[in-house]
Amino acid sequence: MSIIINEGAKVIVQGITGNEGSFHTASMLRYGTKVVAGVTPGRGGQQVEGLPVYNTVAEAVTNHGADTSIMFVPARFTRNAVLEAIDAGLKTLVVITEGIPQSDAIEFVARAKKKGGIIIVGPNCPGIISPAHRIKVGIMPDHIFSPGSIGIVSRSGTLTYEIAWHISHAGLGQSTCVGMGGDAIIGLDFIRLLEMLKDDEESKGVVLIGEVGGNAEELAAQYITETNYPKPVAAYIAGRLAPPGKRMGHAGAIIMGSAGTAKSKIDAFTRAGVPVAEKPSDIARFLTG
Repeated sequence: MSIIINEGAKVIVQGITGNEGSFHTASMLRYGTKVVAGVTPGRGGQQVEGLPVYNTVAEAVTNHGADTSIMFVPARFTRNAVLEAIDAGLKTLVVITEGIPQSDAIEFVARAKKKGGIIIVGPNCPGIISPAHRIKVGIMPDHIFSPGSIGIVSRSGTLTYEIAWHISHAGLGQSTCVGMGGDAIIGLDFIRLLEMLKDDEESKGVVLIGEVGGNAEELAAQYITETNYPKPVAAYIAGRLAPPGKRMGHAGAIIMGSAGTAKSKIDAFTRAGVPVAEKPSDIARFLTG
């Protein structure tokens, strides 16, 4: 069984009637994900890709037993959409939307933590995919992923795809790949995902894809050292040449003074015994020895 999601997940799409929602619903269905319904307020009674559309999450849960949601909701409405999903009893929420105000993200992440037993992936993320189980709750180009033994945890969507491609071509494949999200406030972090992958029998090694800004990578390196992490870990850090004070693509990718630099992250991983690739293509070499 993969981490976070498995074949039994019953997925709803919030914002299914929009262009992004309908496009990625079709992609997830083709891949094998059990998408059971969609939700768009005011559009109840319609169908998208043969799936019923409801006005509320509660209706979708009542009628289909949904436990997972993926959200293609405009940033100004995402807070309400996430809170609605939490109140309806969903346990896994994948928030694709970018540009969400930090105060909104702080509120719904705190609400999920307070209620307990709820996983939020994102926001501003590509989602999650488990190739061996033919399930994705996200926007990944699934043809580059292959069943295998390497877990990937990433702050970057496109780098996830590139490094997954190299791992696939090295013959290793992936167990589960999680796009954590590039915002400063996110649901899952490196440490929680390392804990999940540690106990996952399908994952024999882990790749961490970080970037400048914040201290998530330094904390992950500390966790790896303190727990004597039992599985091999390799890392890649994007933004080595990022100028201080300039946001580099993601809201969380900003260097302030000496904090959050690529050097501090690389040094932390090196001290923890984690090899750090200079190029994405180097990751597969580290994993194959």
